[in-house]
Amino acid sequence: MHNFTPLASLAGGVLIGISASILLLMNGRIAGISGIVGGMLKPASMDWGWRLYFVGGLIVAGLIGRIVSPGAFAIAIPRSLPMFLLAGVLVGFGTRLGGGCTSGHGVCGLSRGSIPSLAATMAFTLAGVITVYVVNHLLGGSF
Repeated sequence: MHNFTPLASLAGGVLIGISASILLLMNGRIAGISGIVGGMLKPASMDWGWRLYFVGGLIVAGLIGRIVSPGAFAIAIPRSLPMFLLAGVLVGFGTRLGGGCTSGHGVCGLSRGSIPSLAATMAFTLAGVITVYVVNHLLGGSF
């Protein structure tokens, strides 16, 4: 377990919770990233600005994190670019099929005590575990 980082993970979780709470309190919106990005693709008249700021904040925070702690981003994932693209398409399909993503269901839905969000979170966690097992152990991890 050489990648076990409880303090960094706790800090990240706290920051996610704070940002989701601020968005809910200030805008009355749930911080579901797939919904926020999806809304940028087909923006309503007064709905585009806050979405742009939210996604921009995610990107800027990642860039600042990379500058402050470059070692935290020095991981190797042995997958090809086509596999990453396929994974991205499948995640996008899954978020539409499940009516939300990990941030919408797993962070915001669970914190509100939503039973459908609990079911969705359990389903995508189980699907992730099964996918990793199949790719790494049954298919040899060569993708």
